[in-house]
Amino acid sequence: MTATAISTKPLSVTGIPVAVEQLLADAGASTANCLQCRKCSNGCPVADRADFPPHQLARMIQLGQVDELLASRAIWECTSCQTCVTRCPQKVDVAALHDALRRLSRKLGKVTGGTTVPVFNDIFLRTVCRHGRMYEIGLIGAFKIHTRRFMADLGKFPMMLLKGKLAILPPMVRGLGARRRLFQLTRAAGGKVR
Repeated sequence: MTATAISTKPLSVTGIPVAVEQLLADAGASTANCLQCRKCSNGCPVADRADFPPHQLARMIQLGQVDELLASRAIWECTSCQTCVTRCPQKVDVAALHDALRRLSRKLGKVTGGTTVPVFNDIFLRTVCRHGRMYEIGLIGAFKIHTRRFMADLGKFPMMLLKGKLAILPPMVRGLGARRRLFQLTRAAGGKVR
């Protein structure tokens, strides 16, 4: 007689693992209505680069396989374009689930190796906090330093400069103090801006 594996994950009253319920509550979304019709995956512009397409992500959440998702590239490849939500007949917000998984991944220190998305996000927010809006050359420079990808995309720089796509100096913005206070309020409420 063989022993069957019994899950040691705590279950809530609904029978869903507690970690999954917390994830769904954080996302403000539910996978309960997912029909696995694959419309979300068929419309997703990054599904071919992700290790799990959107419909499979929804199913894995239903099955409580959060640890596998936290270790996946799929949560970092999502661009939050909302195509999945638009195409879904049940309006399952897969993009919100990706956002919640990214937050949980960072909180638990389980960011997938090889992704630069968290570095980009941190630099982006820091740049907006510092300058009041985006300063592209500052973002590019900081990103190149942090990722050590100094020569990547270097050929595009002169053309972008010539076409006026990149400003040499940071923007001058009114209300910078008010924007910084918004970032301070976000930090105080538990958000992170590094």
